[in-house]
Amino acid sequence: MTDPVSRTILLLDIEKYSDRDDVEQAYLRRMLYDITDRTLESAGIDERLRLRADRGDSVMELIDANASVTALLRALLTEVPVQLRAVNRMASSSAQIRLRGVVATGYVAIDDHDGWVGSDLNHACRLLDAQLLRAALRERANDFALCVSEGVHTGIVRHGHPGIPAEDFHPVTVDSKNGALRAWLHGPVPHGTDDHSETRGTDDHSEKGGAPAPGDSGESPAPGAEPPASPGPASPASPAAPPGGVVFQFNGGSATFGGSLVGGDQHGVSGGQVTGDVHLGGSGGESA
Repeated sequence: MTDPVSRTILLLDIEKYSDRDDVEQAYLRRMLYDITDRTLESAGIDERLRLRADRGDSVMELIDANASVTALLRALLTEVPVQLRAVNRMASSSAQIRLRGVVATGYVAIDDHDGWVGSDLNHACRLLDAQLLRAALRERANDFALCVSEGVHTGIVRHGHPGIPAEDFHPVTVDSKNGALRAWLHGPVPHGTDDHSETRGTDDHSEKGGAPAPGDSGESPAPGAEPPASPGPASPASPAAPPGGVVFQFNGGSATFGGSLVGGDQHGVSGGQVTGDVHLGGSGGESA
């Protein structure tokens, strides 16, 4: 096996290829190769900088790392839709060709059987096969859906090069058998899919079961509970707090709510939770 070498990975796949008969499949394969060649030529990437693997309904290209990824993306976004329109306007309904595409970068080795090996390549293939990308293509009018890896977005797309509008790419996370893969989809995220791109924040207390710290926005106090702000001396006429009502927790002298339970009347408490009568500054002073 060769040493892994940095490559740009281009994958293109025909939608609903297996639904066609043999004659239609042969035609679609010719169109796929023709569109791929024209796109790479328009990006200035000739055959000397490419290795191709045939996968029946898809084509895989390993492109020399010195070739411009920016030019490749620009060609994919402009040339592929033009080529697809030109082909499909002259084709019957059963010979229409629609494509999913992925661009990624990574290290790929070639084994003794001319097979390609590399986890970056595996990830690119799983992006190509993702249900989210399939759903995106179903909703497209221009017959092409493109997804790029996180590395391609970071290195190229987000900088807004001419012909590559960064605002048209949206973060998505697709499921795979090796876990979630983060990528960027060109065009709108398909309806009815969860792109997992926004992580919902959770307060620590929601996971640990504790109460929010003073000033945090937590749940409303239980009915009958005193508000947490500025607890003052209890009125003799005030009824005692029922079980499960307000409790005081002292940590180094500052009062908060919640914590470990300490029952009974307490004097001179410096830590823990108090649910009984609390006396501060002495052994029997005014209760709080």
